Amino acid sequence: MSEAGPAVPGAATDARWRLDGRVALVTGASAGLGARFARVLYGAGAHVIATARRADRLEELARDCGTRIQTIAGDVTDPHHRQALVESLRPHGRLDVLVNNAGVCDDGPLERQGLDDLRRVVEVNLISVLDLCRLTADLLRAAPAASVINVASMYGVVASRGPLAAYNATKAALINLTRHLAAIWGQDGVRVNALAPGYFPTALSGFLADPGFAQSIRDRTLLGRTPALDELDGPLLFLATDASSYVTGQALVVDGGWTAV
Repeated sequence: MSEAGPAVPGAATDARWRLDGRVALVTGASAGLGARFARVLYGAGAHVIATARRADRLEELARDCGTRIQTIAGDVTDPHHRQALVESLRPHGRLDVLVNNAGVCDDGPLERQGLDDLRRVVEVNLISVLDLCRLTADLLRAAPAASVINVASMYGVVASRGPLAAYNATKAALINLTRHLAAIWGQDGVRVNALAPGYFPTALSGFLADPGFAQSIRDRTLLGRTPALDELDGPLLFLATDASSYVTGQALVVDGGWTAV
Protein backbone atom coordinates (compact mmCIF):
# COMPACT_ATOMS: atom_id res chain seq x y z
CA MET A 1 0.00 0.00 0.00
CA SER A 2 1.26 3.49 -0.78
CA GLU A 3 2.52 5.79 1.97
CA ALA A 4 -0.52 7.98 1.42
CA GLY A 5 -2.61 5.26 3.02
CA PRO A 6 -6.14 4.15 2.30
CA ALA A 7 -8.62 6.60 0.90
CA VAL A 8 -11.08 8.05 3.37
CA PRO A 9 -14.58 7.97 1.85
CA GLY A 10 -16.07 11.44 1.72
CA ALA A 11 -13.06 13.20 3.27
CA ALA A 12 -12.73 16.85 2.33
CA THR A 13 -9.60 17.98 0.47
CA ASP A 14 -9.49 21.23 2.46
CA ALA A 15 -6.25 21.36 4.46
CA ARG A 16 -8.25 21.98 7.63
CA TRP A 17 -9.44 18.37 7.40
CA ARG A 18 -5.92 16.94 7.13
CA LEU A 19 -3.63 15.58 9.85
CA ASP A 20 -0.33 15.43 7.98
CA GLY A 21 2.62 15.32 10.35
CA ARG A 22 0.44 14.92 13.43
CA VAL A 23 0.51 12.12 15.99
CA ALA A 24 -2.65 10.27 17.03
CA LEU A 25 -3.29 7.62 19.68
CA VAL A 26 -6.37 5.38 19.38
CA THR A 27 -7.40 2.90 22.07
CA GLY A 28 -9.60 -0.12 21.42
CA ALA A 29 -8.29 -0.16 17.85
CA SER A 30 -8.41 -3.87 17.05
CA ALA A 31 -11.97 -3.97 15.69
CA GLY A 32 -15.21 -2.07 15.27
CA LEU A 33 -15.19 1.69 15.69
CA GLY A 34 -11.59 1.81 16.92
CA ALA A 35 -10.16 0.02 13.90
CA ARG A 36 -12.18 2.27 11.63
CA PHE A 37 -11.04 5.38 13.52
CA ALA A 38 -7.37 4.37 13.22
CA ARG A 39 -7.74 3.87 9.47
CA VAL A 40 -9.53 7.18 9.00
CA LEU A 41 -6.91 9.16 10.93
CA TYR A 42 -4.17 7.36 9.02
CA GLY A 43 -5.88 8.19 5.74
CA ALA A 44 -5.95 11.85 6.78
CA GLY A 45 -2.17 11.81 7.12
CA ALA A 46 -1.56 11.16 10.82
CA HIS A 47 1.09 8.96 12.35
CA VAL A 48 -1.15 6.58 14.30
CA ILE A 49 -0.37 4.61 17.43
CA ALA A 50 -3.07 1.96 17.79
CA THR A 51 -3.60 -0.14 20.88
CA ALA A 52 -5.92 -2.98 21.90
CA ARG A 53 -5.69 -6.39 23.52
CA ARG A 54 -5.76 -8.49 20.33
CA ALA A 55 -2.31 -8.44 18.75
CA ASP A 56 -3.43 -10.38 15.67
CA ARG A 57 -6.09 -7.79 14.84
CA LEU A 58 -3.58 -4.99 15.32
CA GLU A 59 -1.17 -6.72 12.95
CA GLU A 60 -3.94 -6.89 10.36
CA LEU A 61 -4.58 -3.18 10.85
CA ALA A 62 -0.89 -2.42 10.35
CA ARG A 63 -0.79 -4.46 7.13
CA ASP A 64 -3.82 -2.60 5.81
CA CYS A 65 -2.26 0.80 6.49
CA GLY A 66 1.48 1.30 6.14
CA THR A 67 4.59 2.74 7.69
CA ARG A 68 2.92 5.55 9.61
CA ILE A 69 1.16 3.20 12.00
CA GLN A 70 2.56 1.70 15.19
CA THR A 71 0.67 -0.98 17.10
CA ILE A 72 1.06 -1.80 20.79
CA ALA A 73 -0.93 -4.73 22.16
CA GLY A 74 -2.12 -4.58 25.74
CA ASP A 75 -5.02 -4.10 28.14
CA VAL A 76 -5.92 -0.46 28.61
CA THR A 77 -6.99 -1.22 32.20
CA ASP A 78 -3.39 -2.16 33.04
CA PRO A 79 -1.57 0.92 34.38
CA HIS A 80 1.76 -0.45 33.12
CA HIS A 81 0.33 -0.65 29.59
CA ARG A 82 -0.95 2.90 29.81
CA GLN A 83 2.50 4.05 30.88
CA ALA A 84 4.05 2.13 27.96
CA LEU A 85 1.73 3.95 25.56
CA VAL A 86 2.90 7.28 26.91
CA GLU A 87 6.55 6.26 26.62
CA SER A 88 5.96 5.32 22.97
CA LEU A 89 4.86 8.93 22.40
CA ARG A 90 7.91 10.53 24.01
CA PRO A 91 10.11 10.36 20.87
CA HIS A 92 7.49 12.40 19.02
CA GLY A 93 7.55 15.05 21.71
CA ARG A 94 3.82 15.67 21.54
CA LEU A 95 0.37 14.14 21.06
CA ASP A 96 -1.94 15.88 18.60
CA VAL A 97 -5.00 13.62 18.72
CA LEU A 98 -6.08 11.30 21.54
CA VAL A 99 -9.07 9.07 20.79
CA ASN A 100 -10.25 7.33 23.95
CA ASN A 101 -12.32 4.66 22.23
CA ALA A 102 -11.90 1.47 24.26
CA GLY A 103 -15.17 0.48 25.86
CA VAL A 104 -17.26 -2.42 27.08
CA CYS A 105 -20.90 -3.03 28.02
CA ASP A 106 -22.28 -4.67 31.12
CA ASP A 107 -24.45 -7.72 30.66
CA GLY A 108 -27.84 -8.07 32.26
CA PRO A 109 -29.85 -6.31 34.97
CA LEU A 110 -27.87 -4.52 37.67
CA GLU A 111 -29.12 -6.78 40.45
CA ARG A 112 -27.82 -9.87 38.62
CA GLN A 113 -24.31 -8.56 38.04
CA GLY A 114 -21.33 -9.12 40.27
CA LEU A 115 -19.27 -6.30 41.68
CA ASP A 116 -16.28 -7.37 39.59
CA ASP A 117 -18.42 -7.09 36.45
CA LEU A 118 -19.33 -3.52 37.31
CA ARG A 119 -15.75 -2.65 38.17
CA ARG A 120 -14.57 -3.93 34.80
CA VAL A 121 -16.92 -1.58 32.94
CA VAL A 122 -15.85 1.37 35.07
CA GLU A 123 -12.15 0.52 34.65
CA VAL A 124 -12.37 0.30 30.85
CA ASN A 125 -14.86 3.07 30.12
CA LEU A 126 -13.84 5.68 32.66
CA ILE A 127 -10.73 5.02 34.77
CA SER A 128 -8.54 4.24 31.76
CA VAL A 129 -9.68 7.47 30.10
CA LEU A 130 -9.00 9.54 33.20
CA ASP A 131 -5.54 8.06 33.55
CA LEU A 132 -4.57 8.38 29.89
CA CYS A 133 -5.62 12.01 29.95
CA ARG A 134 -3.57 12.49 33.11
CA LEU A 135 -0.51 10.79 31.67
CA THR A 136 -0.62 12.53 28.28
CA ALA A 137 -1.45 16.03 29.54
CA ASP A 138 2.07 17.39 28.99
CA LEU A 139 2.28 15.85 25.52
CA LEU A 140 -1.09 17.32 24.56
CA ARG A 141 -0.01 20.75 25.76
CA ALA A 142 3.17 20.43 23.69
CA ALA A 143 1.15 20.08 20.48
CA PRO A 144 0.23 23.24 18.56
CA ALA A 145 -3.50 22.41 18.60
CA ALA A 146 -4.28 19.13 20.34
CA SER A 147 -7.66 17.44 20.22
CA VAL A 148 -8.97 14.87 22.69
CA ILE A 149 -11.96 12.81 21.53
CA ASN A 150 -13.70 10.75 24.19
CA VAL A 151 -15.94 8.16 22.58
CA ALA A 152 -19.10 8.21 24.64
CA SER A 153 -22.57 7.12 23.51
CA MET A 154 -26.04 8.49 23.00
CA TYR A 155 -26.66 6.63 26.27
CA GLY A 156 -24.48 9.19 27.96
CA VAL A 157 -27.16 11.73 27.00
CA VAL A 158 -30.36 9.71 27.45
CA ALA A 159 -31.01 6.46 29.28
CA SER A 160 -31.30 3.08 27.63
CA ARG A 161 -34.27 0.84 28.27
CA GLY A 162 -31.98 -2.16 28.07
CA PRO A 163 -30.09 -3.32 31.19
CA LEU A 164 -26.85 -1.34 30.82
CA ALA A 165 -26.52 0.44 34.17
CA ALA A 166 -22.72 0.65 34.29
CA TYR A 167 -22.47 1.53 30.61
CA ASN A 168 -25.02 4.36 30.97
CA ALA A 169 -23.29 5.66 34.09
CA THR A 170 -19.77 5.63 32.64
CA LYS A 171 -20.74 7.18 29.32
CA ALA A 172 -22.59 10.00 31.09
CA ALA A 173 -19.54 10.52 33.31
CA LEU A 174 -17.33 10.59 30.23
CA ILE A 175 -19.35 13.44 28.74
CA ASN A 176 -19.03 15.55 31.88
CA LEU A 177 -15.33 14.69 32.13
CA THR A 178 -15.10 16.03 28.58
CA ARG A 179 -16.67 19.32 29.62
CA HIS A 180 -14.45 19.59 32.69
CA LEU A 181 -11.19 18.97 30.83
CA ALA A 182 -12.26 21.39 28.10
CA ALA A 183 -12.68 24.05 30.78
CA ILE A 184 -9.34 23.30 32.41
CA TRP A 185 -7.21 22.77 29.29
CA GLY A 186 -8.74 25.37 26.99
CA GLN A 187 -6.21 27.99 28.10
CA ASP A 188 -3.47 25.61 26.91
CA GLY A 189 -4.98 25.28 23.45
CA VAL A 190 -6.15 21.70 24.03
CA ARG A 191 -9.66 20.99 22.79
CA VAL A 192 -11.67 18.19 24.41
CA ASN A 193 -14.89 16.86 22.87
CA ALA A 194 -16.99 13.72 23.04
CA LEU A 195 -18.23 11.67 20.11
CA ALA A 196 -21.52 10.02 21.09
CA PRO A 197 -22.69 7.42 18.54
CA GLY A 198 -26.01 5.67 18.46
CA TYR A 199 -26.27 2.06 17.29
CA PHE A 200 -23.66 1.32 14.62
CA PRO A 201 -22.85 -2.06 13.05
CA THR A 202 -20.11 -3.43 15.34
CA ALA A 203 -19.59 -6.55 17.40
CA LEU A 204 -21.11 -4.81 20.44
CA SER A 205 -24.36 -4.26 18.52
CA GLY A 206 -24.36 -7.68 16.86
CA PHE A 207 -23.61 -5.83 13.60
CA LEU A 208 -27.32 -4.88 13.60
CA ALA A 209 -27.96 -8.27 12.04
CA ASP A 210 -31.04 -9.10 14.12
CA PRO A 211 -34.06 -8.06 12.00
CA GLY A 212 -36.19 -7.09 14.99
CA PHE A 213 -33.43 -4.99 16.52
CA ALA A 214 -32.69 -3.27 13.22
CA GLN A 215 -36.38 -2.50 12.76
CA SER A 216 -36.56 -0.99 16.25
CA ILE A 217 -33.76 1.39 15.27
CA ARG A 218 -35.56 2.38 12.09
CA ASP A 219 -38.73 2.98 14.08
CA ARG A 220 -36.99 5.07 16.74
CA THR A 221 -34.67 7.28 14.68
CA LEU A 222 -35.82 10.35 12.79
CA LEU A 223 -33.97 9.25 9.64
CA GLY A 224 -35.80 5.94 9.72
CA ARG A 225 -32.81 3.72 8.91
CA THR A 226 -29.78 2.01 10.37
CA PRO A 227 -26.38 3.65 9.81
CA ALA A 228 -23.28 2.56 7.92
CA LEU A 229 -19.98 2.46 9.79
CA ASP A 230 -18.45 5.09 7.52
CA GLU A 231 -21.02 7.64 8.67
CA LEU A 232 -18.76 8.30 11.67
CA ASP A 233 -15.77 9.20 9.47
CA GLY A 234 -16.78 12.82 9.01
CA PRO A 235 -17.70 13.48 12.66
CA LEU A 236 -14.40 11.94 13.80
CA LEU A 237 -12.32 13.97 11.36
CA PHE A 238 -14.25 17.11 12.22
CA LEU A 239 -13.33 16.78 15.90
CA ALA A 240 -9.76 15.63 15.24
CA THR A 241 -8.75 18.33 12.77
CA ASP A 242 -8.64 22.10 12.49
CA ALA A 243 -12.11 21.94 10.92
CA SER A 244 -13.39 22.18 14.52
CA SER A 245 -10.73 24.59 15.78
CA TYR A 246 -13.30 26.63 17.75
CA VAL A 247 -15.21 23.67 19.15
CA THR A 248 -14.53 22.34 22.64
CA GLY A 249 -16.48 20.91 25.55
CA GLN A 250 -19.15 19.48 23.26
CA ALA A 251 -20.79 16.08 22.82
CA LEU A 252 -21.35 15.43 19.12
CA VAL A 253 -24.24 12.95 19.02
CA VAL A 254 -24.43 10.86 15.86
CA ASP A 255 -27.61 8.85 16.27
CA GLY A 256 -29.90 9.52 13.33
CA GLY A 257 -32.07 11.67 15.58
CA TRP A 258 -32.71 9.06 18.31
CA THR A 259 -32.17 11.59 21.13
CA ALA A 260 -33.86 14.54 19.42
CA VAL A 261 -37.41 13.67 20.50
